[in-house]
Amino acid sequence: MKLSQVVASSPAKGKTYYKDTTKPVKTPTRNTVSVRQGDFKNLAEALDYAAAGQTGYNFYSRRGSLYRAMPYSALRHEARILARKLLYLKVPRGACVAIVANTHPDFVRFFFACQYAGLVPVPLPIVMHINGADAYVQQISRLLDICKASMAVATSEFFSYLERACGSHGLKSPFLGKPEDFDALPESSAQLEPLGQNELAYIQFTSGSTRFPKGVMITQDAVFSNLEAITKYGIDCHAGDRAVSWLPFYHDMGLVGLLLSTMASQLSVDFFSTADFAMRPGLWLKLMSENRGTISFSPPFGYELASLRLRTSDVNNYDLSSWRVAGVGAEMIRPELLENFAKRLEPCGFDSSAFLPCYGMAECSLAVSFANRGDGLQVDRVDAERLAADREVVHLDEQVSTHSEGRIKTFVRCGRPLPGFEVDIRDSFGKPLPVGKPGILYVRGPSIMSGYLGDQEAAREVLSEDGWLNTGDIAYISGSDIVITGRSKDLIIINGCNIWPQDLEYLAETHDQVRFGDTCAFSVADESGKERAVLVVQCKKIDDDAKKALSDSIRRLILRELGIECHVVLVPKNTIARTTSGKPSRSTTKKTCLEKGYV
Repeated sequence: MKLSQVVASSPAKGKTYYKDTTKPVKTPTRNTVSVRQGDFKNLAEALDYAAAGQTGYNFYSRRGSLYRAMPYSALRHEARILARKLLYLKVPRGACVAIVANTHPDFVRFFFACQYAGLVPVPLPIVMHINGADAYVQQISRLLDICKASMAVATSEFFSYLERACGSHGLKSPFLGKPEDFDALPESSAQLEPLGQNELAYIQFTSGSTRFPKGVMITQDAVFSNLEAITKYGIDCHAGDRAVSWLPFYHDMGLVGLLLSTMASQLSVDFFSTADFAMRPGLWLKLMSENRGTISFSPPFGYELASLRLRTSDVNNYDLSSWRVAGVGAEMIRPELLENFAKRLEPCGFDSSAFLPCYGMAECSLAVSFANRGDGLQVDRVDAERLAADREVVHLDEQVSTHSEGRIKTFVRCGRPLPGFEVDIRDSFGKPLPVGKPGILYVRGPSIMSGYLGDQEAAREVLSEDGWLNTGDIAYISGSDIVITGRSKDLIIINGCNIWPQDLEYLAETHDQVRFGDTCAFSVADESGKERAVLVVQCKKIDDDAKKALSDSIRRLILRELGIECHVVLVPKNTIARTTSGKPSRSTTKKTCLEKGYV
């Protein structure tokens, strides 16, 4: 039902929340209350405490201008008013509220209104390019169907997609509207009863398959166990810290790592959208410099994109000497990308020791491990041939050359598990492996999910009764550090050797005619059932001779470096599917390529 119909039939039209029309001034870095590092019972209590200070959220346009400053005090005031309006609709306690999670003050307002109203927010991804509109609508329909949303809201930019999604597949229509429609509702006289410790804090859809998404259920207890560990032991948030983020709110690193952890430690944070970062990655550096940011996180590709787009003439415009925590995670970490970023930004005062590798996933709320602050990138150099052929980690000395000892593979250490976490390395049958053997990483700890919403079977496949979570990641333990080497479901086995798709993609991207992000590797079975490596490369329109020359060149490069034959397929732009966090979806791309006869 559209909210406009509800408002029209209401006995008294509600007042919209107060909007400050004066020129915004960013919230200060220094606060008037003492820092508490995430030691709260629930998100409402954390915001209540943060609201006593002067810090808050700040939202910037793609041109780098501040368009909304939202002190935590204002956020609390607005969220509580909105919470009473949501309660006017008389939906059951614990009902889901779907919120299209573009980087906008209204998302934050609705997210925290749910906390006070006893409702469960469900961040929905946004469409990143217009060509994917139909697929996006179908995806949103599936997510709404899974969470059985009682309400759904989107800003004007995304409302038409949400409206189409609610009307498709015969879904029972939730209360549907734009933020201003909900603001026009009357306020309920019911007392606000925030979500408690054992209730869900939110539903986080994983960024894997868009066709078979999983809604991760995270309780207040679980998320605050993680927030306290992140802010105290991972980052060590303290007075004088300020964060900057372009990470999407529908991704665990953006939502938990930069939206919730900053509020739970009362820090000011400066946001701009992921789409704006893709267009102007220099804005990240600009805000870090101008606002004296100390904390920011990114997947490796973000550092690479910022480095690639950086003009030499811009280097002298930035001062990054205050950047003390440059977190990196969310995907396999290629150290050379970060080393290049550090080298290019060193004249701006960026210190490579600020790099803070970490490991985590939505099923763990967010973080599982952090490296030591100030150590920068710590790497293991291992014998690649022994790792592939014998599944054994053999460390190589710094002085050993690749010519005398075979190929060297370098892995970044992702640090020690956070307090309360246990880790185990097991084989495909769930049997523990000895030290030095890579296998599937299992974790157990206080911030593990309750399960997948409406999919108990999928939850049982990865989460045991005694609390062990099968992460699906391949790893080994080095000293006390977790070292991730790949994903078990993406593993390609050729002639008994393990080949990681990331390696194939990386090699192709070293070719001067291949752009970063335009590759995707997977395996297919031939007629005899034998596994064959396939590398898909997006490229612009070129003649047949040029295509053959490019594919042959990449094939020879892979054969020379990895010793395997790989079928290289050149495909049109936009063939490679993406997850909601922008990473290649190998399974979906494989399906598309098979259906279209590319492989």
